[in-house]
Amino acid sequence: MFFSVVIPTYNRLLILEKCLRALENQMIPADSPITGYEIVVVDDGSTDRTVEWLQTYQAELPHVRLFQQNHQGPSAARNLGVREAKGSTIIFIDSDLVVLEGFLQAHAIALTEAEKNLGTDRIFTYGSVINTCDFDDPTSEPFKITDFSAAYFATGNVAIDRKWLEEAGLFDTRFQLYGWEDLELGVRLKQLGLKLIKCPEAAGYHWHPPFSLSQLPNLIDKEIQRGRMGVLFYQKHPTWEVRMMIQMTWIHRLLWGLLSLGGTLNEKTMAPLLQWLIDRGKPQLALEIARIFLNWYNVRGVYAAYAEMQQS
Repeated sequence: MFFSVVIPTYNRLLILEKCLRALENQMIPADSPITGYEIVVVDDGSTDRTVEWLQTYQAELPHVRLFQQNHQGPSAARNLGVREAKGSTIIFIDSDLVVLEGFLQAHAIALTEAEKNLGTDRIFTYGSVINTCDFDDPTSEPFKITDFSAAYFATGNVAIDRKWLEEAGLFDTRFQLYGWEDLELGVRLKQLGLKLIKCPEAAGYHWHPPFSLSQLPNLIDKEIQRGRMGVLFYQKHPTWEVRMMIQMTWIHRLLWGLLSLGGTLNEKTMAPLLQWLIDRGKPQLALEIARIFLNWYNVRGVYAAYAEMQQS
């Protein structure tokens, strides 16, 4: 089993360094099914000296192979990474994920045991993703209830035989805005009969800066983008399951409309409360409360994009 860890990156240099050094520090026992590994970094047109840093410290990152493209989004970057990968097994992680030294071994053991127990190689493993805003020591964060994910295929931390990616058709590069490109590929993988194998031992620590009010414009824009990409997702797979995933149902419209009081609770009216929580050392709680109106932006974005689609 030769692993190719595919990492798209765009202006994430500071945390990317921690990500890559953790991957270079993997412990692989002598009896491991892993015969070797590489780290395929695809720079998606970064402007923060990412490429220069990688070239400067190449000797300290012997497993890293760097590829570059103009800014086209993570779908195109991951596809390039898969095409250039040498491994038979692809691991996708994001460039703001820091892993433990047993990360690769945990995925390898889970894949090997699942194939033996189930009698099929139509499987992929999904490692846990733990959110943290501790930049100095990201792997010290405990697992929280808010870290739970019911996603079938999310590229924050998955390992899969490349043949299934190729048979499914890789990522759809029309997903150029934020959101859904990995879950849409997941629908196609599910149609091929692939089974998700949870692998919590392959933990990844997803770093993000502590929540502040200055992040709200970008978060709102992401929710609107996610709404637009959700409609593309639904165009490809017009099912009730996808409608539920992208929040394009009367249930979501009613829920987030009521909770946000029809948009009355928003980034302006909620700012004093959110800042009060941040000042008292509770930025994560502030973010969870902000998700009330962020979800309302998402639902409105979905329906606006859907209306545009019907008119075109």
